[in-house]
Amino acid sequence: MSDAGHNGLGTLDWVLILAPYRKDASYTASLLQERGVRAKAANHADLEDLLAESPGVLVVTHEALDAAAVAAVGRFLQQQPNWSEIPIVVLLDRRASQSRIQTALSAAWPRSRQIFYQRPVATLELISGIQSALLTRARQRDVRDHLEREAELRHELNHRVKNILATVVSIFDMTRRSATSADGLAEDFKGRLKALSNVHSAVFAAGGETVPLLDVANSILAPYNSAGRSGITIEGPDILLSREAGTTLALCLHELATNAIKYGSLSQAEGTLHLDWKIASNSERTLTLSWTESGGPPVVEPSRVGYGTRYVRAALTSLFGEAPDLVFAQDGLRFSISGLLSRLAPGFTE
Repeated sequence: MSDAGHNGLGTLDWVLILAPYRKDASYTASLLQERGVRAKAANHADLEDLLAESPGVLVVTHEALDAAAVAAVGRFLQQQPNWSEIPIVVLLDRRASQSRIQTALSAAWPRSRQIFYQRPVATLELISGIQSALLTRARQRDVRDHLEREAELRHELNHRVKNILATVVSIFDMTRRSATSADGLAEDFKGRLKALSNVHSAVFAAGGETVPLLDVANSILAPYNSAGRSGITIEGPDILLSREAGTTLALCLHELATNAIKYGSLSQAEGTLHLDWKIASNSERTLTLSWTESGGPPVVEPSRVGYGTRYVRAALTSLFGEAPDLVFAQDGLRFSISGLLSRLAPGFTE
């Protein structure tokens, strides 16, 4: 974000010069511009307007320090954000009392970093001092950016924690309604939380707001390929899902896998499960995801639809925009669903 977006602040990399007598202002501005530093000359009439553009450094000569100018600078300093402390370079007359002037300005400008030079001052010394003051402003800006990013991260963390807790409550309610015993409730709830944890780990490992579909599938199904079982195959093109789509799909795959372990192909050693997806080459980029079981016990369509099945149908219909096709074929459960890829994957458009 540019500095112009922060309370109307400028880029803090230019110098405002208030030097009303002779050609001090134009001369100093020319010296700075020769060294690549932008500078503007101010007069008492436009001082407040130019201060509102937030210069990086203010250079003011002794003779410019009348009551009106001191008050205008004081009002600007009072309006500075907490991170800001503008350096003010004061060019004093040779016979001026620096201690007296410094005391007076510190009282009038409590939020300022004052740098005093007694004239005549060597050109190189003055330019070096102003450049050093600009570097100070750059460090202040870095601190501001860090604080703002920290605040954004805290807000984002708070939002995500609330969403996760809401998901956990929803999962518990879903599990409780379908539970027939305390042990069954505990086991099913633990499994669903594990699925949720797995997909969040996959998103974190991906390092962003998206997660590969293959990682989502592996996070749910890979544990069932352990202990000598190798009947699960997963294949499909590389697709990045949004965090929300990845979480929903992970919970649905978990429900299907749990059903396969209890009643389907994964309940027998020789059973197989094939999960695949493909993208149609049409202009709308349609994603089709299929789940096919085989080698398990003969499948009989249940007389009562369980809550897990109802959840999968409702969640995937909402996610894909189309209802899934669930077939209780005798040789194994078959499940498929299609929808626009743009609904699941950021970066794809209809």
